[in-house]
Amino acid sequence: MKYLVLLLVSWQALAQSTREQQLNFRTKGATSELKAAAYASKGIYEPTQATEAFILANAKNIKELKAILPNAYGLVIRSRLTINEDFLSHCPQLQFIARSGSGLENIDTALCKTRQIRLYNSPEGNRNAVAEHALGMLLGLMNKLFKANKAVKSGIWNREDHRGEELDGKTVGIIGYGNNGAAFAKKLRGFDVKVMAFDKYKTGFGDHFVQECTLEAIQEQADVLSFHVPQNKETLYYFDSAFLKSMKKPFYLLNLSRGKIVDTKALVEGLSLGLVKGAGLDVLEFERKSFESFFDQEIPEELQALFAAENVCLSPHVGGWTTESYIKLSSVLADKILADEPN
Repeated sequence: MKYLVLLLVSWQALAQSTREQQLNFRTKGATSELKAAAYASKGIYEPTQATEAFILANAKNIKELKAILPNAYGLVIRSRLTINEDFLSHCPQLQFIARSGSGLENIDTALCKTRQIRLYNSPEGNRNAVAEHALGMLLGLMNKLFKANKAVKSGIWNREDHRGEELDGKTVGIIGYGNNGAAFAKKLRGFDVKVMAFDKYKTGFGDHFVQECTLEAIQEQADVLSFHVPQNKETLYYFDSAFLKSMKKPFYLLNLSRGKIVDTKALVEGLSLGLVKGAGLDVLEFERKSFESFFDQEIPEELQALFAAENVCLSPHVGGWTTESYIKLSSVLADKILADEPN
């Protein structure tokens, strides 16, 4: 695995840079994959005072990476780098970690808090992309577009077999009303639907369009179930056989959060019984930290079942991966870091 990390070795160089340089820092285009990792990558190719504060760490393995960590003041990451006690032991001067994206599940957040290492992420940067992706998947499934596209390209013209159903009049249940859940609800405002949302850690978010409710209410009424929760001990396999059986109506399932939120075996069971009418998954239970190595493993039987299902739409964790979010993720992270004065 190759690690792309941006190390901040001098906050003073950044703090002393001009406002013009800082703006350039956030908005200057770059061609490296690391561009989406953090605002700093925007300016790394420019010979400004601000960019001199940063070092691009392009390590072939974790050993090489650890060798350059002792001088790091800040760490900006894009990859799914595991930052645990061993990793942090090589970072005696580390003051912050910035993650381009939303998930912090690979970072020991408790240890960071103990060491007073500030954590940043940028879910605001790709929430719109995730919401649009979710809506696209849902409409495609309900209108059987994925199945119809394949049929027509195979020389099959069967209209009745591809009769869809409309979203209007349905009840959409959203689990997790953070940045992505709220953005998805916003996209649904153009439809005549009932939107219900449950969030264990948030209250008081309901309005004239979104009904704040219990999980049980969603399980009772939802025609569409969409997960937008972080991965943690409480949400691992949130959707399992027990959850499936608690749903009172056949439904469409969307998961654009983390793969291990949904138990694939339970999903396959639901599809085979007709309890799940269709599924749109941008993430999979069997994802690896290195996305590119996904097909290097033996494909489990339940995953093969998803591959074969005509009413399942899969995408390779690209819900938040658009041309626009590529820039916004960095800009959001930029604003957050620049807003904090160094000690």
